[in-house]
Amino acid sequence: MLLYDNAVSGNCYKVRLLCAQLGLPLERHELDVVDRSNRPEVIGHLNPALRVPVLVLDDGRPLVESNAIIDYLAEGTQYMPADPYERARALGWQFFEQYEIEPNIAVARFWKLFGIEVGEQDLDAKLAGGHKALAALERGLSDREWLAGDRYSVADITLYGYTHVAGEGGFDLGRYPAIEAWLARVASRPGHITIDA
Repeated sequence: MLLYDNAVSGNCYKVRLLCAQLGLPLERHELDVVDRSNRPEVIGHLNPALRVPVLVLDDGRPLVESNAIIDYLAEGTQYMPADPYERARALGWQFFEQYEIEPNIAVARFWKLFGIEVGEQDLDAKLAGGHKALAALERGLSDREWLAGDRYSVADITLYGYTHVAGEGGFDLGRYPAIEAWLARVASRPGHITIDA
């Protein structure tokens, strides 16, 4: 399979992490996340939104959006809950990640990593939104080891993608002991790779 990828993207990392844990080989094609000028010719025919990740299956069919990709790859494996209720819980966490974590934590991290200057009010809004999301995640982990059911799943992979690098966006994870313990559990899973692998 071919992954149109970016090494610092938490969304791309989710796909690489699950593939590593499933033992699925990937060919990677790196795309810049700042200069996107070549995207129409490189991935425009695969993803009209021009975003990474894009996974091209062995038969040539493309999949887009990180959570859709990992859910497809996890189907029939231990990483996708078989119970309909637990699967719905996993999906709920995935929607939460795209609505609360990604627009706040990922964006603040992107601005800091690439030295993008924004107004103080804009950064404060992202930090406040990110802390609101982290507080919700902390509550969600306060009495459980994993987000959906009693085992590690796509929900954990999804939330791990940007949460584990939240410090790079200016978020102090020391305020969230349940999250810190969960991050350590995720990092200890068989086949785990780091975002820079």
